[in-house]
Amino acid sequence: MATVDTETLIDAWRRLLAGSGKPWVLFEHGTCVVLEEPGAGLADRATGILREYGPVSVGGPAGDFRVLELNNGEGWLVTCHHPDVVTFVALEESEDTSHLAVGIHGRSKRDQDGRHLHVVHVEDAPASAG
Repeated sequence: MATVDTETLIDAWRRLLAGSGKPWVLFEHGTCVVLEEPGAGLADRATGILREYGPVSVGGPAGDFRVLELNNGEGWLVTCHHPDVVTFVALEESEDTSHLAVGIHGRSKRDQDGRHLHVVHVEDAPASAG
């Protein structure tokens, strides 16, 4: 399975979250934590969420996932038991494109991010026009 470089991940998440107005934090293996509110300490807040909801324990809610196919054909999003934690799986990362295989791969990436907690990018939301 291929790995995706950080710049490719950042570009993908920028496109995926364009117009959301929400800040987000990207971790090393492609897991993104979307935060509801801008402000100080984005990386710390996202790290706290991923520390709790990232590591996988099969047989409980942390093992569950849903796979969403992207319309642009560049890959999938793999969700988990926290609505703001999502992992991007690029098309070239999985030879088996079944939702089960992609989901297990994405869940594994989330598990790695949840255990290593290495932030690679923080994107603050632009100020909204009031």
